[in-house]
Amino acid sequence: MNKFSSIFGQILQFFPQREFYQKVCETKAEKGAKGFTCWQQFVAMLFCQIGQAHSLREICGGLATCLGKLKHLNITAAPNKSTLAYANEHRPWQLYQHVFYQLLNKCQSVAIGKKKFRFKNKLYSMDASIIELCLSIFDWAKFNKTKGAVKLHLLLDHDGYLPVFANITDALTHEVNIIRDISFPKGSIIAIDRGYLDYELYSNWTKSGIFFVTRMRTNAIYKVIENRKVPQNKNILKDQLIKLTSKNGRKRCPHILRIVTVWDEENKQEVKILTNHLKFGATTVSAVYKDRWQIEIFFKAIKQNLRIKTFVGTSLNAVLIQIWTALIAILVLKYLKLLSRIGWSLSNLVAMLRFNLFTYRNLMDWLNSPYTTPPFSPSIKQLILDFK
Repeated sequence: MNKFSSIFGQILQFFPQREFYQKVCETKAEKGAKGFTCWQQFVAMLFCQIGQAHSLREICGGLATCLGKLKHLNITAAPNKSTLAYANEHRPWQLYQHVFYQLLNKCQSVAIGKKKFRFKNKLYSMDASIIELCLSIFDWAKFNKTKGAVKLHLLLDHDGYLPVFANITDALTHEVNIIRDISFPKGSIIAIDRGYLDYELYSNWTKSGIFFVTRMRTNAIYKVIENRKVPQNKNILKDQLIKLTSKNGRKRCPHILRIVTVWDEENKQEVKILTNHLKFGATTVSAVYKDRWQIEIFFKAIKQNLRIKTFVGTSLNAVLIQIWTALIAILVLKYLKLLSRIGWSLSNLVAMLRFNLFTYRNLMDWLNSPYTTPPFSPSIKQLILDFK
């Protein structure tokens, strides 16, 4: 890291400008631009997320008050509100999608080995979350008669709990339509909720050697073909091999499946977990489904700590840019947590970063010892005046 750069400047070094401008050229994002570069726009929108700015005025004003510290961000001046608003409305949001996946490659190289389970299979979970919008302002985001919204679909890799796939659609797009188009490596385990019920998809995964773990629907029709022995002193009530017997289920998924029935002590109810993995222990199947909750935690964290509930632009393009920048920011935070030797909570890291964005400290020293490392600055020799 550059010793004489602010913490924000050192974070921006995660994004090599050569790679950044390769994507600018590919997306033709600066076509017709006059003076205001895509890098300046990216710095401003990332500042919006990490600096917790609520409006264009706060973004531009916050950067403007940093005076000479902006040169370490490779920008010369803070943007005007109208300039930033125009760029967000007209420059392609796909640039930010490319930047997200560039940073993801760096994060995954650090997250190798950050596994909770002993098995070697890749574990993913997928879910979607509604981001509500005011229909009178965002009239293109029709959800129902009174509300507007978009839907964020995410695939979470449980190695480091990193988002490895994202798709933003209109709020009426069903989740299962998105997951059908994703290619998973053979042997992968996908933890999903009941909203992804699709017997034909389950059958295709089974044929391809891909495993799923999901919640069984209460109205599912099936017959038990084998009752397995359950472990003692555990919350496992039943472990059964089944075949679907409904007309739809029998036709679309003729394979042998498995139901693990678990007692949920907190809610005082039975939970039936459906899977096509026949070899894992029942407790492992239960633990895999329980770990699916991490994607719910991820959605909660991004909505509470970053700016995807209030927007600084009203066009579809501006909204997409802000959501993709939020995903980039959450990757930055995950990357910093992976690099740090202390156990940061995400909310605490966001707060401390916001207070120290333009502090001159070595980023890694600050991450590992945030309350004791003194700030440093370039040494300046004092001019001595002789009045004799």
